[in-house]
Amino acid sequence: MPRMHPPTTDTGRSEPRRVSSIVAILTLAGTTIAFVQSMVFPIVPHLPGYLNASSADTAWAVTATLLCGAVTTPVTGRLGDMYGKRRMLLCGMAVMVAGTVISALSHSLAPLLVGRTLQGLGNGVIPLGVSIMREVLPAEKLPTYTALMYGSFGVGGSLGLPVAALIAANFDWHVLFWTAAALSTIVALLVALLVPESKVRTGGRFDLAGAVGMTAGLICLLLAVSKGEDWGWGSGTTVALFAGAATILPLWGRLQLRSPQPMVDLRANARPQVLLTHLTGLALGFALFATNLVLPQLLQTPEETGYGLGKSLVVTGLLMAPQGMTMMAVSPLSARLTKAKGAKVTLMTGSVIMGVGYLLATVMMSEVWQIVVTSCIVAIGVGFALGTLPALLMGAVPMSRTAATTSLNTLMRSIGTSVCSAVAGVILAHLTVDSGGMTVPSENGLRAVLALGVGASAIALVLASFIPRQRAAEHSAEPPALAGTAAGRHAADSE
Repeated sequence: MPRMHPPTTDTGRSEPRRVSSIVAILTLAGTTIAFVQSMVFPIVPHLPGYLNASSADTAWAVTATLLCGAVTTPVTGRLGDMYGKRRMLLCGMAVMVAGTVISALSHSLAPLLVGRTLQGLGNGVIPLGVSIMREVLPAEKLPTYTALMYGSFGVGGSLGLPVAALIAANFDWHVLFWTAAALSTIVALLVALLVPESKVRTGGRFDLAGAVGMTAGLICLLLAVSKGEDWGWGSGTTVALFAGAATILPLWGRLQLRSPQPMVDLRANARPQVLLTHLTGLALGFALFATNLVLPQLLQTPEETGYGLGKSLVVTGLLMAPQGMTMMAVSPLSARLTKAKGAKVTLMTGSVIMGVGYLLATVMMSEVWQIVVTSCIVAIGVGFALGTLPALLMGAVPMSRTAATTSLNTLMRSIGTSVCSAVAGVILAHLTVDSGGMTVPSENGLRAVLALGVGASAIALVLASFIPRQRAAEHSAEPPALAGTAAGRHAADSE
């Protein structure tokens, strides 16, 4: 049969519009997911009163979402490669919308936790969206738009805090979830109507045993890391969870190495370019959380301490919002540097800028403008660094494995964030001062966590320096329908 070619009428104008629409929708999806995940932060202190529950129990409203997002993202990525990335993106968003509606209808703790857990399934939107972009975008535009996609997550997180605080302060707290449900529904409909389904798939059978083993091991590990400070690092529960992770994950690894169609291809992910990119992502995840933890606390610490700035939650959210905007604004610069010098150089540059930002933050802590400036410098580094991770991975894996590999990288960043939260929690719990009957982190404690950000940025720089230089993919025969696009680079493998 003759090969089908795309329509030629008005292609020059319609195709760019179509690509721009896809990018805009996927970027909006990333922003929405970040907003949904962060919007609960302003009301966490009030949840015990709303739900007639203890503060220890209501803290799970945050933990459940992060934990579910971390452990399910690799699974949704693998399913996306097998059965369609758009299909899995829609499934994740549909479940997330259902979870948001359940949360909006809740008046007790149990349904709220169910809803927040379901919202965590939206965490796979970023790697799935980047994988879709790889198929539909022209190759020369891919670095720009993948950086923009990752920047959208920062925007959503930065906007989530002030917007949610304003809604919670002026309306019933359920309105916050209804707003998120409406926004998520609109985005899901746009994805369903305008985003095409992926055509490059791995096929095969889903490794259910591998998925279950990975999920069980990660739950044990992340629960122990994230709740160890609350439960006690030497408590029976924490020790049992760490022991469970140390037992399950090695057994799972052996199972994956023996499986003909593993959940995670460990051999492929052990290749230097992929492994070092994952490890760099872990270090960046650690570094990212330091600024999100310290600077808001510094802004809200009472002025009576002598170093706190005494700002309200709403004002704090507004002051941190430029950080997310900066991440997205620098994405074109990140893409230009990647095109000129390669993704490795961009990643190293971003790590250096992050380290400088954290170093400045340790000494620029006395004025509001200093907090805004240093947070934006860190954001510039994040914008440069994060957007290059998918470019490095896509240069090392076939298109049929894009979603699985980028999802695993997202998991590594989540692990880094969880570890940073645990380490910072220990530091801030032991370096405190009394202020008006409250115990708050001391100035030295906040500086110590910022110093961790400097160290993590330095580790990311060292790891990035060892990533092998990417070799351009060479295919002599691209299908005409895909010529000039990122998908064309994989055409020979899929025919």
